[in-house]
Amino acid sequence: MPESAYDPHVELVDRAGDPLDSDRQRYWDERYAAGDDVWGQEPNRFVAADLGGLAPGRALDLGAGQGRNAVWLAKRGHTVTAVDLSSVAIERALQLAEAAGVTIDAFVVDLNAWQPEPETYDLVLMAYLHLQPQLRRRVHAMARAALAPGGVVFVVAHHLDNLDRGTGGPQIDELLFTEDELAEDFAGLEIDRLETLLRPVEDADRPAIDVVLKATKPEA
Repeated sequence: MPESAYDPHVELVDRAGDPLDSDRQRYWDERYAAGDDVWGQEPNRFVAADLGGLAPGRALDLGAGQGRNAVWLAKRGHTVTAVDLSSVAIERALQLAEAAGVTIDAFVVDLNAWQPEPETYDLVLMAYLHLQPQLRRRVHAMARAALAPGGVVFVVAHHLDNLDRGTGGPQIDELLFTEDELAEDFAGLEIDRLETLLRPVEDADRPAIDVVLKATKPEA
């Protein structure tokens, strides 16, 4: 990849001293490098619908990909930190932010090793961040800990039912989500929304089946 104005912002974070999962990183780098807009530039429809009225604050986008949701949040006044395993995705996110006339902080991180500052963020967003169960529980616990009092966590992901009755998404059952798993992972927060939703998919015979969780950390 040629040098660009974005290189100083791309930081490899591995605070536990372990190497990044090179196979996963290579997979996602190659996938993002193969197309300019893998997920498009517009925010996820559920992110836009549920978070459009959220007061500007500090937002953390975990598994931000090419930055479509992070940039959308920044355009609405949020101070955004976006992290992803792929350096290609992070560079694209910074390019998208520049084109939109906003600023985001964006870093390459391995969620096996990285830890955000506790009680710092007014919003923690995870959009289609599908992980192995052990890592998923770690990341969800990390997201809870990163929330400031009154902060919101928002998760949108492919539901387990999507495997047999939906379209797209991971084809491995343990990478998919159920309402019960999300309720367990975010116990202690006030659940504002937890439901399964259908999402139309262009040129597909069936919609995708997603699950959405929105939960708030109680005020101290």
